[in-house]
Amino acid sequence: MPLLPEFNVIGTSPARLDGREKVTGEAQFIADRAIPGCWVGAPLPSPVAHGRIRAIVRDPDFDWSRVVFVDAASLPCRNFVHMVRDDLPILAGEKVTFATQAVALVAGPDRATVDEALRHIRLDIEPLEAVFTVDEALKKEVLVWGEDNVIDEYRIDRGDVARAFAEADLVVEGNYATGLHEQLYLENQGMAAIPHDDGSLEILGSMQCPYYVQGALVQALEMAPEKVRVRAGHLGGGFGGKEDYPSVMALWAAVLALRSGHPVRILFERGEDLQSTPKRHPSTTHIRTAVRRDGTVTGLEIELRFNGGAFTTLSRVVQQRGMLHCQGAYNIPNVAIHSLTVATNMVPSGAYRGFGAPQGLFAIERHMDRIADALAMDPLDLRLKNIVAEGDRFPCGQKLKGVFARQVLERVVERSDYRRKRALYARSGEGPVRRGIGLSVAFHGGGFTGAGEATMGTVVRIDYDGTFSLHVSSTDMGQGALTVLPMIAAEALGLRPEEIRAPGPDSAVGPNSGPTVASRTTMYVGRVVTEACSSLIDELRSFLAEREKVSPGAIAFARGALHCRTRSWTVAQAARARYESSGAFSVEGRLPTEAAAVFDLEKFEGEAYKAYAWIAQAVEVDVDVDTYEIQPVEATVVAEIGRAIHPVLVEGQIAGGFLQALGWSHIEDLTVTPEGRFSADQLNGYLIPTTLDRPRWEISFMEEPCDVGAFGAKGLGELPMNGAAPALVSAVENATGVFATEIPLTGERLFRLMETSGGTNR
Repeated sequence: MPLLPEFNVIGTSPARLDGREKVTGEAQFIADRAIPGCWVGAPLPSPVAHGRIRAIVRDPDFDWSRVVFVDAASLPCRNFVHMVRDDLPILAGEKVTFATQAVALVAGPDRATVDEALRHIRLDIEPLEAVFTVDEALKKEVLVWGEDNVIDEYRIDRGDVARAFAEADLVVEGNYATGLHEQLYLENQGMAAIPHDDGSLEILGSMQCPYYVQGALVQALEMAPEKVRVRAGHLGGGFGGKEDYPSVMALWAAVLALRSGHPVRILFERGEDLQSTPKRHPSTTHIRTAVRRDGTVTGLEIELRFNGGAFTTLSRVVQQRGMLHCQGAYNIPNVAIHSLTVATNMVPSGAYRGFGAPQGLFAIERHMDRIADALAMDPLDLRLKNIVAEGDRFPCGQKLKGVFARQVLERVVERSDYRRKRALYARSGEGPVRRGIGLSVAFHGGGFTGAGEATMGTVVRIDYDGTFSLHVSSTDMGQGALTVLPMIAAEALGLRPEEIRAPGPDSAVGPNSGPTVASRTTMYVGRVVTEACSSLIDELRSFLAEREKVSPGAIAFARGALHCRTRSWTVAQAARARYESSGAFSVEGRLPTEAAAVFDLEKFEGEAYKAYAWIAQAVEVDVDVDTYEIQPVEATVVAEIGRAIHPVLVEGQIAGGFLQALGWSHIEDLTVTPEGRFSADQLNGYLIPTTLDRPRWEISFMEEPCDVGAFGAKGLGELPMNGAAPALVSAVENATGVFATEIPLTGERLFRLMETSGGTNR
């Protein structure tokens, strides 16, 4: 992409600032760090999903002086992990409510000693009946959480839904379901705690949210924040999976470190990680629509249910986002949405790229295909008939601006040759391998839901001590944050990106700029970086004005330089002069009030997000009707993202997220066994797309800058997760005539559908 004329840095694609370290192997992850005197820690997991703990029996033949042992009764702190709710215990006390729940902790000088100690512990647990599905849990015969197993419930009502259905020419109903989804980051979960002689703790690890981890320790251990230093080093992937669970592991490590007096590191093997950590929430959705003969959808009822597992963790905020996206990119005047998150004896569900939006968007996109079938209408024409436009309102009442749903959809149709191919493939159902094409349109709100950005208090600091240092709490988990944020600062200051250090999150040094979640880093943290840059320029302007004996207003800043009469200074020159005059200095930036949304969470009304990004995709598949294998062969993706700060990273984000969504749609099959364990405990039991499974790509993006994000950027990271699955399943329908309503659409599931429906199960 050519450099935009108004920018020096934005729109270029420099090498990643952390690229050399990672390519050469110099980058140290938590397993690589040398920690002198470090012990090994491990949890003792429950073998059952629901039970009453009668006793934890330690074998007297083992020398327990060799290790440290901690159970709920001997915890030196309050027994909860601070999150959205403080309901998840650090260790199970009287009961266990999910398989792998930690019952005790052990630390010792090496792994062999710890494993030996764990083998000499016997858990005496009285098994209790367990429930793993939402339907079972709602019967309330087994109580997992509260009095009814309902963790959270929300409603949105807009317009006159009853009248819409009374006047409808056609009422279309359908049920849809999505399954579990494992983040499968390259680096397993790992945390270390280092106790210091002054009573402070240092936490190192693989995490997305350093200040979430600090908050969890401060709350449970009742320590002052300045006594808990949290440092995030190189991070081998997250995708949401390292948003909440690092707080759990940090508390385990901290408890063991405080008890033993040694640093303690806890590292999960892949099997432990697969079995113990949060996954994407399974969901079921019932949709009922009021439709006119011309395809106009006038009324919509949605019942959206999430399986939250045994505790709240992040379910509330996942549910809120799901609730605000499940109507799809459509203008429907009369809407009633009801959502539930229900507790079961499953491992607690958590964050995964998309954060609740992919589940509801899968359902509404499939339902639009169902309506099109009922009207004998092309699914594209139905979408274009109802597509949301500038000035329309979403069900929460938000009046929309910056809407590009139609534009991305029309561009995908053109670039994929959708109309011709759909007609061609529908007529050519001969032979064992049949081709089909499907499409979908989706969107994603950038940043925290509702007033979240206003209450976050995002802060960015820039230090100058002869070198510019940019301090944020945003982590780089592979998406390139610690390249993009210096690029933003460099553009604002007229510098080169390599002139700005980004040392990475450290709570003892850097401020709280919020967690690396919710597609907010480039959009919101980047915006606050520009505010910090403005503060820096003001600081330099004041310094130069005093030195030159003029008013600050006489110092102008333009194109990376400060100007006074006939003199000019680059930012680097002015900063050097300020430093030589009075030493190192710092400035901060904060989010302006007008950049945060205004939302009433109690009523679920208002401005849910300041800006939405838009995406459309067409997917072509080959379906082998002998083996029931589905192979994506072509993908055309168009995304509207505000501004592409680093185009190569933008394309990588779109391709990576899209491929994850394709995997979820048809091969990543994870279930819960009758014992409450996940069906995969090694990678050979969980298929993910490889390079041989990826389709041929055509990825493009539109840039329509918004007035909130850094230089017009919108949130991007989660957007490509939201629409690939329904597009793939629609393509399978085009190829086979089978209307699938559940993902993953595995070969086994497709076989059953085709055998029972004879090519149609609508």
